[in-house]
Amino acid sequence: MLLTLSIGAFRAEGTAPKTRKSERPIMSLFKVEGGCRLHGSIAPQGAKNEALQILCATLLTPERVTVHNVPQILDVLQLIELLRRMGVEVEHPSEDTYTFCARDIDFDYLRSDDYRQRCTKLRGSVMLIGPMLARFGVGYIPKPGGDKIGRRRLDTHFLGFQKLGAKFDFDVADEFFMVEGKNLQGTYMLLDEASVTGTANIVMAAVMAKGTTTIYNAACEPYLQQLCKMLNRMGARISGIASNLLTIEGVESLGGTEHTLLPDMIEVGSFIGMAAMTRSELTITDVSYENLGIIPAQFARMGIRFEQQGDDIYVPQQDHYHIETFLDGSIMTIADAPWPGLTPDLLSIFLVVATQAKGSVLIHQKMFESRLFFVDKLIDMGAQIILCDPHRATVIGHNHEHRLRATRMTSPDIRAGVALLIAAMSAEGVSTIQNIDQIDRGYKDIDGRLNALGARITRVED
Repeated sequence: MLLTLSIGAFRAEGTAPKTRKSERPIMSLFKVEGGCRLHGSIAPQGAKNEALQILCATLLTPERVTVHNVPQILDVLQLIELLRRMGVEVEHPSEDTYTFCARDIDFDYLRSDDYRQRCTKLRGSVMLIGPMLARFGVGYIPKPGGDKIGRRRLDTHFLGFQKLGAKFDFDVADEFFMVEGKNLQGTYMLLDEASVTGTANIVMAAVMAKGTTTIYNAACEPYLQQLCKMLNRMGARISGIASNLLTIEGVESLGGTEHTLLPDMIEVGSFIGMAAMTRSELTITDVSYENLGIIPAQFARMGIRFEQQGDDIYVPQQDHYHIETFLDGSIMTIADAPWPGLTPDLLSIFLVVATQAKGSVLIHQKMFESRLFFVDKLIDMGAQIILCDPHRATVIGHNHEHRLRATRMTSPDIRAGVALLIAAMSAEGVSTIQNIDQIDRGYKDIDGRLNALGARITRVED
């Protein structure tokens, strides 16, 4: 069965949105009736961030690679369509399984306007460079797109490629990156930051370099571990997996394999926070608990009760949750950090959940300076939040004594969009959330899945 894409007009075959006679794009929005409690069980989708790495890695071999538990979300489907247009043979034998065979790549397409337009909509497209450089000695990419959450520099990626012996050029006028290196050589490198996508890109470039590559201060998130394990099954020689010191012995070629994506830890965290905020009883199934790291412990510090039941998480209905303080009585601080610290993708969830907690918390977003700017909408809804600066916000919880007010708002990025959805689900009245394509980029059929649990979310065209 050949590839089919089917998440709305914009998602099908990666085409532009359909337009009305006025040529105005059709935009979707959510109407959310607040105050509905959820009940039942929900399974997290495959991990978006892992999927983007794994799909790019299929370019490393001319042999067939089969990937299971692929999430049917906009960012992933766009990358699959991009690979297909690059010349990769893509099949879709079942709902969440895809096979990829990159026998040949159309390098003329890589300089086309279509390639440029597709890459600029997708942040993960930057990880195409590493595998193309490793296998073909050259990689082209326009400046990638993605969430507007502040500066997301790419220096780590390209400094790593240069360490391996590649030549780097950036056309400022066209915003187009080109990396060339026919004879990559293994080397030692100390990364300037533990970038997940940067580490993934450099690892994929180094697996077929001559000699040994040592990467210190490497990211070690579970999704990066998954990538390294898959590459080893393909014939790579990577040691130090799960640590920040990776050693890669270069090999001449890689073969095919099968790989299953982990469940998405961001969805797991989103559902835990959603259950607490809406005072619902919820079971989150098949969460791969051992790969959640510090996430459950941080929710516990927010006073949210839950139970691990095998590989499921059960969140009981609770009318109140009390944020802990530090041992000296000072206000709790929740901050993001490289793994095994807390992923920055969940800080928006912690912030919105804190608005109905008992107690106060300081949310410190260290990595991205624009991710907290959505709090103005929460303040409009009646939340007590002090935005200290672009990186810090203090939240004084209502303890569920005062419900948030319904309002009209716009989703600025994937994670803030879901945080606003959670706020709307707990608010009094009917809220409107615009720009929900941002939410669709990271969450599969979120309205349908939540409505099945008792939510009242209506998707309408604006």
